[in-house]
Amino acid sequence: MKKLLAVVAAIVAGWLLAVPAAANGAGAVSFTQTFHNATASFPSPNPCTGARGTVSLTYNGVFHVTTLTSGIGAGTFWATGTQTGTFAFTPDDPAQPSFAGHFTTWFGDNNNLQNGSETSTFSLRGTGSDGSTLIFHDVMHASVSASGVVNTFDKPSCG
Repeated sequence: MKKLLAVVAAIVAGWLLAVPAAANGAGAVSFTQTFHNATASFPSPNPCTGARGTVSLTYNGVFHVTTLTSGIGAGTFWATGTQTGTFAFTPDDPAQPSFAGHFTTWFGDNNNLQNGSETSTFSLRGTGSDGSTLIFHDVMHASVSASGVVNTFDKPSCG
């Protein structure tokens, strides 16, 4: 029983010490949105051949943002999102193969009052109506330093 009281006292003491620290820190607002079996269709070229067509997606995902609302970092924010699901590509030209498969995408965005960075990844793998394989991967990054120097790259690859 004494051990239990000591543990409870330690938890309460920790909580009481944390409350004043939280009150003196920066306030924050967070938002999270989840998606289940969401769908979307839009015109898009095949990323590896350039053949024009329509992409249809069914996916699950999550999007999260946290923004500091007070204190010396007010305006600083972080955002991240992930989507994963299935896709179907239907070409405009019936001589081109259609594709169906799986995709996953992620992004992260970190910005404070002096600099920021954004990074994303995208991967898909599909099988064509002619038995061919579509494999695509992309990594994109952009950052801005406190002095205003911009650094970007985009590295798409097929195969």
